[in-house]
Amino acid sequence: MALGKRRAQEGEDAEIDLTPMLDVVFIMLIFFIVTASFVNESGIDIARPPTTDQPPPDAENKNIVFRVSESGEIMLDGRRIDVRAVRANVERIYAENPQAKVIINADPKAKTEVFVQISDQAREAGVYDISLSTKR
Repeated sequence: MALGKRRAQEGEDAEIDLTPMLDVVFIMLIFFIVTASFVNESGIDIARPPTTDQPPPDAENKNIVFRVSESGEIMLDGRRIDVRAVRANVERIYAENPQAKVIINADPKAKTEVFVQISDQAREAGVYDISLSTKR
C-alpha cells in the first residue's frame, strides 16, 4: 500500500519542461527570418494630374446637350429642332470637338421613343457615348 501512495505522489509532481522546445522554436524562427529573401516587387508608376479646386474651362467640356420636353419637342442650344436634324447637328458639333458626348436631358414624362430616336441619330453620326438625364 505504501508503494501505491508513493507512485501517486510521483505522478503528480512529474511535469514536462517546455523550455528546450521553446528554445528550438525561437532558433528556427531566427533562422527563417535571417535566411528569408525579401523581394522588392516593382509596380506601376502613376502620373497623377495636378489637383485644383477650379472646374475645367467650358471650351474643353462642350457636350452636345439635347433637351426633350414633356410633349416630345427637342431643343439644342435653345432652338427647337426636328429629329431628322439631330444627326447633322451632332456631326457638326462633334467635328469641332471630338471629345464631346451626347447628353439627353429629358422630362420624366417624355416618351422613351424620342430618346431612342436621338440616340440612334447620334450613333449614326459616330458618337457612341450617350447619356440620359432627367429633371426632378
